[in-house]
Amino acid sequence: MRNGHSSGRYGPLRQALAWSVHFYTATGLIAAAGMAFWLVRPVVTAEDVRWTFVLMLVATLIDATDGMLARWVRVKDVLPGFDGRRLDDIVDFLTYTVLPLFLIWRTALLPAGWEPVLLLPLIASAYGFSQVAAKTPEGFFLGFPSYWNLVAFYLYVLPMPAWLRVGLVIVLAVLTFVPSLYLYPTQHGRLNRVTNILGFVWALLLGAILIWWNSQPLLTWLALASLVFPVYYLTASWLITRGAWTRGAQRRAEERSGAPPRPRLRALRGVRQFLSKRRR
Repeated sequence: MRNGHSSGRYGPLRQALAWSVHFYTATGLIAAAGMAFWLVRPVVTAEDVRWTFVLMLVATLIDATDGMLARWVRVKDVLPGFDGRRLDDIVDFLTYTVLPLFLIWRTALLPAGWEPVLLLPLIASAYGFSQVAAKTPEGFFLGFPSYWNLVAFYLYVLPMPAWLRVGLVIVLAVLTFVPSLYLYPTQHGRLNRVTNILGFVWALLLGAILIWWNSQPLLTWLALASLVFPVYYLTASWLITRGAWTRGAQRRAEERSGAPPRPRLRALRGVRQFLSKRRR
């Protein structure tokens, strides 16, 4: 079955659909090439940066939808010899990490002399993408999921002191190594559905920002309004992490004491069902 050939159970049409999904994922590389084109120009203007962020948004939308298409076509069964997840990781590493960090450097968003700090998120992201357990069986990201495209976006559009810019880069890079749980919106579950609805509104705000790019007062207000979604995402993820750590500490304490584990409270079961990402 895994000899590099597609399964004989599926006909040419199904195989063509599966290859189309992989090609759709690979179009993220076209977006990445466009980002590089705008960023390697001798002088990077505000308009160049705008088009770079447009392509980052396109790449994010591709990444947000290709998994759904892959599950619908069942690409793993149809093309077992081709690793679509590896292709997805290659595209994501470029569009979520390498090019956003390159943008931060090219636009001098960090104070002079602090540019080597960008090596921290680069190495941290490579570590995160290489982890076998980067995604938990329950449907969470483990550690900060390398959203450096968003970091670059808000560093660029929002005025903030230099120390805060450096601090955000360092703290988020360190959080990659912390075993905290982060929502994985493309998975199933009620909370993820809420996240996707909020994410859709957030994407509309980002589109508005890119349209009114040269209207500075409006740009700032739209950027501040759009921050609601990242704050929600991080807060929800950290609350879930706190709950998981608390339950883990309770279980370890019970094991050390030799006491029988306490029955799970009904409310706790309800919370777990609410946060569940399993297919229903």
